[in-house]
Amino acid sequence: MTNRLPPRRFRLSALSALLAICAAGAHAAADRAAAEQPYPGTIVLRVDASNVAQQIFRVRASIPARPGKLTLLYPQWVPGNHGPSGPLAQFAGLKLSGKGKPLAWRRDPVNMFAFHVEVPDGVATLEAEYQYLSPVEGNQGRITMGTDILGVQWHAMALYPAGYASGRIMVQPNLTLPDGWQFATALTPAARRGNDIAFQPLDLDTLVDSPLFAGRHVKRIDLDPGGAAPVHLNLFADSADSLEAKPEQIELHRALVQQAYKLFQSRHYARYDFLLALSDEFGGIGREHLQSSEIGVKPEYFTEWSKHEAGRALLPHEFAHSWNGKFRRPAEQITPDFNTPLQNSLLWVYEGQTQYWGQVLAARSGLIAPANVRDLFAATAAQYDNVRGRSWRAVQDTTNDPIINGRRPLGWGNWQRSEDYYSEGALIWLDVDTKLRELSGERHSLDDFARAFFGGSGSGASPYTFEDVTRALNALQPHDWEAFLRARLDGHGPGAPLDGLARAGWKLVYTDTPTEFLKGAEARGESTDFSYSLGFSVNKDGKIGNLQWEGPGFRAGLSGNTTLLAVNGVAYKPALLKAAVTAAKGGAAPIELLVKKGPHFRSVALDYHDGLRYPRLQRIEGVPDRLQAILQPLK
Repeated sequence: MTNRLPPRRFRLSALSALLAICAAGAHAAADRAAAEQPYPGTIVLRVDASNVAQQIFRVRASIPARPGKLTLLYPQWVPGNHGPSGPLAQFAGLKLSGKGKPLAWRRDPVNMFAFHVEVPDGVATLEAEYQYLSPVEGNQGRITMGTDILGVQWHAMALYPAGYASGRIMVQPNLTLPDGWQFATALTPAARRGNDIAFQPLDLDTLVDSPLFAGRHVKRIDLDPGGAAPVHLNLFADSADSLEAKPEQIELHRALVQQAYKLFQSRHYARYDFLLALSDEFGGIGREHLQSSEIGVKPEYFTEWSKHEAGRALLPHEFAHSWNGKFRRPAEQITPDFNTPLQNSLLWVYEGQTQYWGQVLAARSGLIAPANVRDLFAATAAQYDNVRGRSWRAVQDTTNDPIINGRRPLGWGNWQRSEDYYSEGALIWLDVDTKLRELSGERHSLDDFARAFFGGSGSGASPYTFEDVTRALNALQPHDWEAFLRARLDGHGPGAPLDGLARAGWKLVYTDTPTEFLKGAEARGESTDFSYSLGFSVNKDGKIGNLQWEGPGFRAGLSGNTTLLAVNGVAYKPALLKAAVTAAKGGAAPIELLVKKGPHFRSVALDYHDGLRYPRLQRIEGVPDRLQAILQPLK
């Protein structure tokens, strides 16, 4: 074939395109250089949180500015939420001014989180006024301000200038509280006059990573007396009664701190504050930060201690995040600002391994009895072993769920899947832990990985990649860790990754009675679980949920938004349905249900004859009990 030059018009187009690419590259380089420069001046942020009656935060911000075009951003990608969850719907009343004169602003037509304004000549400070309207009902979002407790999440209060790395923008935060309220935060106060608190200036990244809880009924407990880095459990409650923690309960939380130190053999904070809300009104939460954690639980956390054991893995989970997720962080999670999209492919490390450590540390500290942690593993193994959605969606893809779904309710969760990288991720890390122990003749374990990978010194975010994870595992114990992990992350089963349980000396079995621990968890959830028999659960009002795709209930035509009214002609009660399932075992006659969906009533015949089935773990003879070894306190 003869080579020849393309037509002149094409040559000019190609040249223009090349010049455009070069210009774009130059502009991008210039933008990156600008972003690395400190923002000139310090933003003064004033939050008035005194209006708890109407649940309104009033915000004023003084933003240093130069004449010309300025874009202000409201944070969209919230660290710890892993998705574009900035509460823009609660942001209201924006007014901008300069030297006392109102300035017009316009929202970007594509990026709803960006606001454009022209700063006039002679204006050196842009004044912004707006409100953050806390949801007043749960269907509007998470309630962050109530009668007795409030939480200040600084990302919800802040506007910041585009074009600069958020870590290079300095902010001096100020807060006004209701009369007589106390607060806790990782921030350092500079001055307090009555209800007005001024905090020391800091960069926007650190500010957003340092939330504040305040309340009317507060108690502060030292969890590491005499330690080099203070650790406090800060309690905020709807009533003073909920603050009454017994000494033995406090000792278990102190043991958590010591077991974490023995595990990671490091710390990356100057001090640490658990912000723990004991409330029915204040929205529940579990969110990690380098020097603190936001946790919301029921008010009976201490006063009805035995009833809430299963929920006590939350504090160890969030504490472990100080090492895994905040200090060491997936490289793709480290972005220049709060409006650059995150990527989540390594959440099975960030959250999955933290889920594992949360349960292990709960057992090692005594917050949850080791036998009951075994029951938690049994429940997790059964749940993910019965996920039908695995056939089309691997667990690796579920790391995208915070972006795809943002924790909205799902009609067919067993088929759609959700954030399975948490608990199925924990099963994968149990698999890794037991494999390390087996290959090394019990000389190495995931404890060693934790010390090597999340230890060291420093407090800033230290990035890692998938290759860094496999390299660290290979340094401990040579193996094809890449293939090992990818098979579990990208595979479609059948069934959950249960090799780790078997290697730990246990197998998943089903019996016709639940363990006492899981029976208690069912009672607390006010729901009766028939997941592994009929393929659904029934809440206290008779509403059917958690339908197993292609399970007996599904095959009979049941769906969500359906209420169970009667079983074999008798008004529904949990005990009645359990008795019917037991009576149908080994027989041929179906179980007859009367259900209501919307205005429609109908009879449903359940062709199921295998009896009640509840998960538990059973020892495998001849295999070392590595699970017991894993859950033992470190010396």
